[in-house]
Amino acid sequence: MSVTPESVKELLRSDDFGQRLSAINQLRQLDPAIAFELIQPAIADQSVRVRYAAVSQMSTLGSQNAPLSLEILRRCLLEDPEPDVQAAAADALGALKLTEAYEDLERLYHQTPEWLVKFSIVACLGELGDPRSFSLLEAALQSDNELVKTAAIGSLGELGDERALPLILPYASNPDWQIRYRVAQALSRFDHPEARAALEQLTQDEMEPVAQEAKSYLG
Repeated sequence: MSVTPESVKELLRSDDFGQRLSAINQLRQLDPAIAFELIQPAIADQSVRVRYAAVSQMSTLGSQNAPLSLEILRRCLLEDPEPDVQAAAADALGALKLTEAYEDLERLYHQTPEWLVKFSIVACLGELGDPRSFSLLEAALQSDNELVKTAAIGSLGELGDERALPLILPYASNPDWQIRYRVAQALSRFDHPEARAALEQLTQDEMEPVAQEAKSYLG
């Protein structure tokens, strides 16, 4: 059976959340402009799983209408009761580079007790590319959560602000190889002698994935 706007609409109206979830997945087969219209009611669905799936697709569909997407995602970020949905909204805001939401992301980072939301905010800031995020990322490096800290290293690399180098470089010798791996990725963003020297050091790392990552950038 072929997927049409009408068939997806019917599934979205179903009382079965599984069918509504299936409809969200089928939106990928429709014209993005049509899918963008159809996905909007699903973002307010009573099922967390449906809302999460719908908000996650906004990372691509949101480009159809940036101002409206900003309004929708900002509401999800600040008002949805589920951390998973808030995290997906942060991801989408970063992917769409909606820098107008930066202050909302910053405020929520400092207010939320949810590590997943903090992690998603920090991870999205590199993609968002807003220079204002430097201070927040610097603070995130002091997080007790290793995943948040690792995401901050990655986003500081993506941001490309050379003030990040003295913050990132000490992690090149961190005991956690996954952090060293992320450091290698981050340092590749900087055209700076100190970054290159640290990458050369990492080519000798005892963990092969770290060494290979450093070599791939130097090569």
